[in-house]
Amino acid sequence: MKTLLHICCAPCANQCIDVLRGEGFDVTGYWYNPNIHPFTEYRARRNCLREYAAAIDLPLVERDEYGVRPFVRAVAEDIPNRCVKCYEMRLFSAASYAAENGFDSFTSSLFYSIYQNHELMKRIAEQAADEYHVNFLYRDFRPLFRQGQERARELGFYMQKYCGCIFSEQERYLKPSRIIP
Repeated sequence: MKTLLHICCAPCANQCIDVLRGEGFDVTGYWYNPNIHPFTEYRARRNCLREYAAAIDLPLVERDEYGVRPFVRAVAEDIPNRCVKCYEMRLFSAASYAAENGFDSFTSSLFYSIYQNHELMKRIAEQAADEYHVNFLYRDFRPLFRQGQERARELGFYMQKYCGCIFSEQERYLKPSRIIP
């Protein structure tokens, strides 16, 4: 079965790819992350993924659009709930691509993160699957989080310090342990 794996970054994808390939899926990576800010962060994550995909012979489709402006426009009215729009943008794009290009299913490396809202992502992915008439392949990759992070460090991956959007970057610095008097 051919599945399209939306990938947010190589550190989050390594275990997802291994699991899906181990289950017999023919995996193709899909890069679309209009939320990532600044451009240097976007480029670092994308380039790390490109190198990893080449190293493991993973076909990689890139919807390589630095989309910070459309992302900010989409979330500006409700910044506290921005993750909904972020998930929608990425998961609907993956579902659309999967349906249009003959994939049996789609999923996302977002389901690897212990920091993401899995129930919300799952609900959005199911809506995208219904709209585009393609199967959503749910896997809870969170139990592999620490192992994947360790492997990413061993492989010398670029390791980001925040989810990706400008607002998550700001929140990272607003945590009490990071405030410098």
